[in-house]
Amino acid sequence: MPMHTLKAFDDELEELRASICEMGGLAETAIRDSMEALVRHDTDLAADVVARDARIDALEADVERRAIEIMALRAPLADDLRDVVAALKISGVVERIGDYAKNIARRVDSVEDSRIEAFSLLPEMARIASEMVANALDAFAARDGQKAVQVCERDQAVDDFYNSIFRALLTFMMENPHNITPATHLLFIAKHLERIGDHATNVAEMVYFADTGEHLPDRPKASGKRASAASRT
Repeated sequence: MPMHTLKAFDDELEELRASICEMGGLAETAIRDSMEALVRHDTDLAADVVARDARIDALEADVERRAIEIMALRAPLADDLRDVVAALKISGVVERIGDYAKNIARRVDSVEDSRIEAFSLLPEMARIASEMVANALDAFAARDGQKAVQVCERDQAVDDFYNSIFRALLTFMMENPHNITPATHLLFIAKHLERIGDHATNVAEMVYFADTGEHLPDRPKASGKRASAASRT
């Protein structure tokens, strides 16, 4: 392609990356604020998280439109096509991460008892999941497949937190039927965080493919089964 066309394509791709990184920053903030709202039982902050999700949705729609335009007008091949397709898919995944943070915020008003033992595990679980999102998007911006591998390696820690919380809440519910409602809300929140970790892993797997042209091998699970995050989406 002529040099001016290549330059225009590179500029358009950088703009896509910038928009996706903005989406990621908003999603990370939403995770952090939703958990802060949960810990403090701050319904105003929770409502703000819900309202801010519209910005993530708008960015995702814009990235999708521009990615399709690039594929239609530039007809990229090989490495360039992988970059555009990865950007298109990653924007959709980040949008879903924002949705999970929004769903956590929507449950804040229903969780009033922070004395439940499993409650104390949620902030650390959220911190790891949020860091995975940040690191996956850093790998995307740098097109660094090895950084993406490191993100995937952290997903087991999030899964371990979820399993611990699930067992604790199940015991809590069995002790008294009145515990079922608050424990169920916390279980949903833990599941949302576990899915955020899975989606961060999905992003990392896409980054690795865009960088190398190869798929990451399936990762061993604690149960002895092997599965990639994408297969659990």
